[in-house]
Amino acid sequence: MKPGLLQIGSVTQRMMDRLSTEFTVHQLSEIADLTTFLAEQGSSITAVATNGHDGLKPQMMAGMPNLGAVACNGVGYDAVDTAACVARGIKVSHTPNVLNDDVANTAILLLLATSRELVFNDAYVRAGRWAKEGSTPLTRSVEGKTFGILGLGRIGERIAEKLAMFNGTVVYHSRNKKDVAYRYYDSLTKMAQDVDYLIVITPGGAATDKLVNREVIEALGPQGTLINVARGSVVDEPELVSALTDGRLGWAGLDVFEKEPQVPAALFGLDNVTLLPHVASATVETRQAMGDLVCDNLSQFLKDGTILTPVPECAHL
Repeated sequence: MKPGLLQIGSVTQRMMDRLSTEFTVHQLSEIADLTTFLAEQGSSITAVATNGHDGLKPQMMAGMPNLGAVACNGVGYDAVDTAACVARGIKVSHTPNVLNDDVANTAILLLLATSRELVFNDAYVRAGRWAKEGSTPLTRSVEGKTFGILGLGRIGERIAEKLAMFNGTVVYHSRNKKDVAYRYYDSLTKMAQDVDYLIVITPGGAATDKLVNREVIEALGPQGTLINVARGSVVDEPELVSALTDGRLGWAGLDVFEKEPQVPAALFGLDNVTLLPHVASATVETRQAMGDLVCDNLSQFLKDGTILTPVPECAHL
């Protein structure tokens, strides 16, 4: 009999074909009564496949006494209680590196879209206003500007490398100073004061909750731009909306929000913000690579009890 796997969230057919060859797959979306399911079959579940948004709720984990691995489809895993997993010896994997370029590319996309006011200009043409009202106002160049990166991890480093094309200056703030050529700021507020663009790519979770607060937003100021391709929780969203509305912050490009898929309605009427539905890694190529890595981790776990890409908290297990 094949070991049981609880599948949380949607998966591609390619993933399901692989997973079903090695596991008896139970899809959470098809379970009518979770309490009854866990009581009757929870002990047969040895692995969970989930994603960074849905994660794994502690009460669900408690109903699976033989759970040994949680494979998260995404680089972010803050919705998984890693402390509880470590305490039980449960290995948690994620999908680093395979999505670095597309997430970095999305940060650049938002950078250019906000600076050149892409969405406004597109709507202007579509509405027939160009012929009636003439050209739109001048926008802002990204050439030679100062870019601050909040979180210089793998993706942050790729963003920094791609920013070199704009002949500007890259600086960064993170938990620890790194051996890199970019200037390090130990104060996020001071960095925000000194940059034209603040790009957020730090992990989510309690440690970074509302790290970009009112003080940071106001330091960035009415000529500054905030780009967030990390987690919505990292930014104090009500303060961001307020600052964009009253002009204390110039512009924002947002791929993530605090309570996805809900987005503050006050943002919809603003021309100084570009909105994406959390799609930074959402290319065919990258999502296939992420899905393959989820399956590879679970296959490896079945083979010898190890995983290929553990989250840092589980690296010692």
